[in-house]
Amino acid sequence: MAAPYSCHDFLGFQDALKKMRDIDDKIIYALNTSLPTESFKGQVDSEQTCRDLYGKLRVGHKQREEAIRNCIMVSAESLKELREKREAQPDDMDLNKKFKSEQRKLRVLQSELNVEDIVKDRSYKAFNERCRVYFRAGDVAL
Repeated sequence: MAAPYSCHDFLGFQDALKKMRDIDDKIIYALNTSLPTESFKGQVDSEQTCRDLYGKLRVGHKQREEAIRNCIMVSAESLKELREKREAQPDDMDLNKKFKSEQRKLRVLQSELNVEDIVKDRSYKAFNERCRVYFRAGDVAL
């Protein structure tokens, strides 16, 4: 489930991203509580549990990446408009402030893509360590 966000409210967008990353932040806990120890192995369908968790991870990663890319496009368009206004009115201090603020926002959004890659790699690594034994080779590309 995607958290509602607005690209124009940057702090709100960052809060929404944080909420959308909840499953990644709690991956170890989810794996520990979902997968049985050796003594309880027959009581839980570990393969299905891993498949469900993998599906949730993939959907979450896709939604977040789309949200970040969408906000990058919105910010880039806004920056383009501000640049055009700034060229027409080079002495407008408020316009210069908005322009620089939008530049910073765009850089932070672009860095969020790198953060997303790190979060994704960390989650899949933890997932693979615990779930690789429940998949036959070739079933799911981890």
